[in-house]
Amino acid sequence: MGMAEPDLTSSILGAARAVLGARGYANTTIKTVAAAAGVAPGVVRSLYANKEQLLAVAIRVPFEPSRSIPKLIAPGLDGMGERLVRLTLQLSGDEKVRKDATNLVQSARESAGVEQLRVLTEYLQATLLDRVVGALGVPDARMRGALITAYLAGVAATRSILNVEPLASATDEVIVALVSPTIQRLLDPTKPLAAKDAAGGP
Repeated sequence: MGMAEPDLTSSILGAARAVLGARGYANTTIKTVAAAAGVAPGVVRSLYANKEQLLAVAIRVPFEPSRSIPKLIAPGLDGMGERLVRLTLQLSGDEKVRKDATNLVQSARESAGVEQLRVLTEYLQATLLDRVVGALGVPDARMRGALITAYLAGVAATRSILNVEPLASATDEVIVALVSPTIQRLLDPTKPLAAKDAAGGP
């Protein structure tokens, strides 16, 4: 006898969180989640269209990446830095997301903050930042995307996970004003990356 749908959904989402925490975003697939939940991959696909949708529900991300990207890109390059910073603050400041991200951690207690940061960083880069930077058509897109991810993840972790002052008590508007210009510069195609040749990028 199969599980009732609420129990089935709960089992799949729990498995998704466990696999994501153990393997990271890149190595989490519909098949690995299905195996962890003890169901066929087709069962998972009948409930969730793809991995992105499944994981967004599993960690209760307060936005749907596939729908957020067109809205971010539509106004153009101007102001993109600010829009990305605001979206990052929305994600990292959401209590449900932070709680679920913490539950992903299956390692020692002292490494919980590091694991939480890793999971959120991988998700943010794979589902949002790489796609946004790529869609803008700026040169050195992969390096720029990685730098932006590292910068935003660092600010989010320092403020919302590690609670380091004075960032922890700073308002969103202060963070936006301080961080947005740096992100905007990294998105500016007229400003080449100084380490381009050293990094071996095209």
